[in-house]
Amino acid sequence: MSTVLSESPSVSHVSHVSPISAIPAVHAVEAELNYLAPGTPRPVNYTFEPPEGTPWQTGVLEARRVTIQDARPLAQSGELRLDRQGFQLIAHRSALNDFSDDERIRNIYYPEAEALLRATTGAAKAVIFDHTLRDSAQGSRANAALREPVRRVHNDQTFVSGPRRVRDHLNAEEARQRLSRRFAIVNLWRPLSEVEQLPLALCDARSIVPEDLVASDLVYRDKVGETYSFLANPQHRWFYFPRLRPDEALLLKIYDSLEDGTARLTAHTAFDDPETPDHAAPRRSIELRALVFWE
Repeated sequence: MSTVLSESPSVSHVSHVSPISAIPAVHAVEAELNYLAPGTPRPVNYTFEPPEGTPWQTGVLEARRVTIQDARPLAQSGELRLDRQGFQLIAHRSALNDFSDDERIRNIYYPEAEALLRATTGAAKAVIFDHTLRDSAQGSRANAALREPVRRVHNDQTFVSGPRRVRDHLNAEEARQRLSRRFAIVNLWRPLSEVEQLPLALCDARSIVPEDLVASDLVYRDKVGETYSFLANPQHRWFYFPRLRPDEALLLKIYDSLEDGTARLTAHTAFDDPETPDHAAPRRSIELRALVFWE
């Protein structure tokens, strides 16, 4: 049976919804993913260089070897949906070819992505509130303009911080109205060149239970946000898209206000693919985080 994640992380609310569909044997790899070790105190992660003597991040990580299935056959069959597994592959070529200019990203890519999110989800409104460029060769956690891939299992928001984002980015009256109806936070993830190393692993939302989630502090210069770290669970079902191309993009469910069996979030992480060729090109990607609202 699948489990619906409760609004309160301390409460397990199990809902009888459709079981996970049987998936035929497909190509898969065995790889290690970095989970949070059991018993670890609430992790803290900094988005900027922390004060002297303070670590960039706390929390003991525990590598677990898992099977990660090729999700392309699932996507081609039409079984893969954002509201079911918590992620979805879409075919889309951006009008922007050069992502080195922040102004062009905001002026060209943001409006394009907002229209794409509305068309794909059926939402009435999309509001992009930030983006992150990543490069596995040149990126660094110390460089806000160009980050490195994240190699730990996580989700970008929690059931507490999701609604906060609405209040952060809308005026008070619109936020009040939008919070009374369904809304979600969706990550639009796109490679900037064909992915040869450090692909993204994505967890089927239906295989996640509330006990897997550990709220973690994300420290900005002006506030403290919340993300989820994850404890290992042998029931987790992991997928990836080999050699993802720039004319393809992924939608990741980060938060959803619905509590009816719809996927409310997923877990994701970069991982070392054992099939990565020698001298593989660095992984370059951009991710947009957006609020999406339905009427």
